[in-house]
Amino acid sequence: MLVKIAVPREIAQGETRVALTPQAVAALIADGAEVLVEAGAGEESFISDAAYREAGATVVTDAAALYGDAEMVVRVGRPTDDEIGMLRSGLVLIGTLGTLANPKLAEQLAKAGVTAISMDSIPRITRAQSMDTLSSQATVGGYKAVLLAAERLPKFMPLLTTAAGTVRPARGIVMGAGVAGLMAIGTAKRLGAVVEATDVRPVVKEQVESLGGTFIEVEMTDEEKANAETAGGYAREMSDDYKQRQAALIAERVKEADFVITTALIPGRPAPRLVTDEMVASMKPGSVIVDMAAEMGGNVEGTEPGKEVVRHGVTIIGLTNLPATMPASATQMYAKNMQTLVHHLLKEGSINLDFSDEITRGATITHGGKVINEATAKALGIEPSDPVPAAKAE
Repeated sequence: MLVKIAVPREIAQGETRVALTPQAVAALIADGAEVLVEAGAGEESFISDAAYREAGATVVTDAAALYGDAEMVVRVGRPTDDEIGMLRSGLVLIGTLGTLANPKLAEQLAKAGVTAISMDSIPRITRAQSMDTLSSQATVGGYKAVLLAAERLPKFMPLLTTAAGTVRPARGIVMGAGVAGLMAIGTAKRLGAVVEATDVRPVVKEQVESLGGTFIEVEMTDEEKANAETAGGYAREMSDDYKQRQAALIAERVKEADFVITTALIPGRPAPRLVTDEMVASMKPGSVIVDMAAEMGGNVEGTEPGKEVVRHGVTIIGLTNLPATMPASATQMYAKNMQTLVHHLLKEGSINLDFSDEITRGATITHGGKVINEATAKALGIEPSDPVPAAKAE
């Protein structure tokens, strides 16, 4: 019997992406799955119901029926309370659940008896790179952040020499040189801006410079250098002493910047405050800041999540879902990541949850009515439960 995989329509405000494209649907059907797609699920990503039917999916008009028939539900964002109410015990739910920021969701899913797998908990190892939605969506976000800055700036990005005189290029600072930051640096350089970048991880200097950016180096001790990143490559929160040195150096640069893109996030923690209100006030009127960490509290003092505000003559953009502003590309990338993960979880047409596998174990948040993810359990103040080493969904 074919495993039934459901693709619901995302109902969160502003969410335009869908978990699977017709191409991904066709690939999973070839893997031995039956795919059910809620009517209109791909509409805001410019994918018609007819395209899903042509790929072999069954289009279902009733959400409750979709969830009732499914053994696995794949989605983009976290489910609402109403959607959780439609999840039956034993079902496998996959999406970007964000349980470190919202650990109570894990409790709800465990109580519902759902095996919840979160795309943002997939281990950062080589064989999981093709499943890494954090990176793919950060790529989209970093690109769009620069376009927003360019649109709001009252001046050109590039150097222009014309009969009317020479226009100096815009100067920008990118804070955080992860995937989003590096994409932002490359995009700003392609638009002709002069770009500087900062990051607590000294190892990213070469990457910044390879894209044409100038790395802002904060003086660090050997111990700080050794502890600047986690084993998974994420930035660690630094000491108060380091933060003071970083703030002093950044304050000097921010005064001269026409635009600032901030991308600094620490998994499971509020976003570090990098730009103070005093720094914002020091910028030239008309300058622009795009705070990509807005959803986690923001890197910028004065950021309002989901809004665009003006402080001291500086526009601060705090949109919380930049990938959703480019749904065609974002969906294409997300769906490929999802397809690869689902393929990893299928064996001979059935769902196979092998918790001895590093990817499956690392990405699974709840199973068998318990929270099994270590980081999520810690956020809840409980001990993680051990899953059965190998289990198969009913």
